[in-house]
Amino acid sequence: MRTTLLKRLGRPTPSDVSSGLVTGLFSIPEGMAYASIGGFNPVTGIYAGVWPTVAGSLLARTVLMVTTLTSAIALTAHSVLGDAKLDPTKAGNVAALTLMVGAVMLLFGLLRLGVVLSFVSNAVMTGFSTGIAVQIITGVLDDATGYKPPEHNKLADLGDWIGHFGSWQTAPTLVALATVCVYLAAHRVKRLEPVALLVALVVVTVAVGVLGTGVKLAKDIGTIPGALPPVSLPDWSAMPHLWGGALSVALVALAQAAGIGASVPNPDGSRSDMNADFRAQGLANLGGGFTSALPAGGSLSRTGVAVSAGAKTRWAGIFAGLWLALIVLLFGSLAGRIPMPVIGGLILVIGIELIAGRRQDILLVLRTSRLSALAMVVTFLATTQLPLQQAIIIGAVLSLLLYCVQAARQSRLVALTPAGDGDWTVGPVPPRLPSDQVTVLYYGGVNLFAELPRIDAQRPDPHGSERAVVVLAVRGAPDVPSSAVLKLLGRYADEHRACGGRLIVAGAGEATARLLEQTGVSARLGEGGVVRSTPRLMEAVEQAVAEGHRWIAERQREQRAGGSAPGQEA
Repeated sequence: MRTTLLKRLGRPTPSDVSSGLVTGLFSIPEGMAYASIGGFNPVTGIYAGVWPTVAGSLLARTVLMVTTLTSAIALTAHSVLGDAKLDPTKAGNVAALTLMVGAVMLLFGLLRLGVVLSFVSNAVMTGFSTGIAVQIITGVLDDATGYKPPEHNKLADLGDWIGHFGSWQTAPTLVALATVCVYLAAHRVKRLEPVALLVALVVVTVAVGVLGTGVKLAKDIGTIPGALPPVSLPDWSAMPHLWGGALSVALVALAQAAGIGASVPNPDGSRSDMNADFRAQGLANLGGGFTSALPAGGSLSRTGVAVSAGAKTRWAGIFAGLWLALIVLLFGSLAGRIPMPVIGGLILVIGIELIAGRRQDILLVLRTSRLSALAMVVTFLATTQLPLQQAIIIGAVLSLLLYCVQAARQSRLVALTPAGDGDWTVGPVPPRLPSDQVTVLYYGGVNLFAELPRIDAQRPDPHGSERAVVVLAVRGAPDVPSSAVLKLLGRYADEHRACGGRLIVAGAGEATARLLEQTGVSARLGEGGVVRSTPRLMEAVEQAVAEGHRWIAERQREQRAGGSAPGQEA
């Protein structure tokens, strides 16, 4: 395990060190601001960037993901404690919530529930990520311009902020504008591009200190202690009141983190693993609960800071936590002099870059289908106008609906015709079954009950045909069919037999064959009516076709000999 961990870590690069420094510096004012937004002690937001960030970067499979406090987590955590009638400024309550959030995340990872988020469609995730970026922007409007819009939905806040341009305060607006200009200038210089954020942060901070503009500083939010995060113990009596709330906070955090892997691919080409990321964030919060930290999760804004500052490996996040601890320990008073408009200006840039980075995804969804576009827009509106836990539920439901609709639309029957030398050609399903012939149909679908009407409408009509055999190839279908599919197969078998024909199921897996036998469908199909799948792709179909020809020849002999009439099983 030690060798695997060292191999995963690799070697840090100089840009990882500088990126970690930028991210660590950002974690001071931004962490304090987010904690204050949620009504918590501002220092707990700083502590969320120490142990949770180091542990998350060390263990996560999304290499560049920075695990720390986000505005969404802070707001959701405040709502949870308020609903439980618990004081958000009490350290024991915060520790209890952080530990429980970590336990939920770890449990999700151990149960491998990351697959659930795999069903979240790209359209929904695009809408959610874009909405979060808008939330990031609206969260710093006050810091950047000194004007705070009324508490409405985020789009209304943004519109109100633009509409009240004349109410923006001159000093913070000019500082934020200068920060953006310095960042853009440094970003255009190739050698400064990886550290453009740090350049803007340092240059404008020094300029503000020299000129004395009187803007709000990080230390105005709260005192930054010159010490490492203290040990905190949870209030065990609060835990029974926080189970549902901890689940909500964990879902918000994990949903935010799930979008990071798609937005920020691993530089080494490795694949992200949501279950491993769940476990990493869980362990990060379990440690954070005992080190005075608020709940943490994958932060899109802080990850954006790290990437913009030149992060190359997971060492960037590790250094971010270590730098933050060192800065707070040795230079807490100096870090407190970072102007909030500087942070506001750079977060505005990061939020806009995140939205711009989603532009191609947005256009792709809009060109894909109207239903996907609608899901994206609804998720975006929910994310910007509703509590995030509600937006996540809406997004999950929309993803499920999209999956079901798309799966049902893709289900179809096609006719397979032998082309010689073991090859088969694909063609349209005939409207009627030809007499004395074997027709091979291939079913492609996922056994959703919504597919059944489409399949029923696509299958050929057996009435008016004599001794027509249908071989239904089901190798591509799931191995455990639904009860509705089993019922439908039984009805098809009865209908074909009543019309003097036969239905044979080919390529059934072990579980499917067992269910067909247990439910009596095999008996209704007759002897040889279920041909099990084999390692060779079309072997079961070939066996079923041979069985169909044998059956037709036998019925023809019986008819010539005056045997059983059509429609009766011999």
